[in-house]
Amino acid sequence: MKSYTLLLLSVFALFSCDNTTTDETNPTNNTVEATEEFDEMSIFQLPSTWKTQNNETVEFKDFQGEVLVVVMIYTSCKAACPRLVADMRNIEAKVKSEANQPVKYILVSIDPETDIPEKLKAFAIENQMDSEQWVFLQGSDENTREFANILAVKYKEISPIDFSHSNIISVFNQQGVLVHQQEGLGVDNKATVNKIIELVAP
Repeated sequence: MKSYTLLLLSVFALFSCDNTTTDETNPTNNTVEATEEFDEMSIFQLPSTWKTQNNETVEFKDFQGEVLVVVMIYTSCKAACPRLVADMRNIEAKVKSEANQPVKYILVSIDPETDIPEKLKAFAIENQMDSEQWVFLQGSDENTREFANILAVKYKEISPIDFSHSNIISVFNQQGVLVHQQEGLGVDNKATVNKIIELVAP
């Protein structure tokens, strides 16, 4: 969690520096930003934009008020990713049986050049993950790398069609703050499920 905090603070610091001139030349920006006060560790502060499997443009702050369960994959992966997807589906099924509150399951592609919205949509349908709670995201290379660093997810292209990558599922609370991570494939997800249920409990 300490490395997550440092990385997130670094990202926000860079973003603040980049926007100094803009704020001075357009004072109305200050009014808009003042209405959106997030926890300093919230991913809702990230300025990055993403495309969903439905080709909609979103920011992470669009998911505020919902618990987020996040994993990074790529659709052409034949080894670890199918197991990560299975882990996500298993978590979703267990949470659904215990709680009836909004939870978003977000799969971020580490291969944005290949995983365009149309391909993400086809993957979602093929894996029966095309209902509202499932969100697939494609970002720029820079935004994807930045988000991976925040999650401590490491990935590297080892061939034109293959990546090595960390296997981490992350849970964010309704304020966009990282509260839990599960590392590994097919591991006991009881702690992850319990954390999600705890967050959505009335």
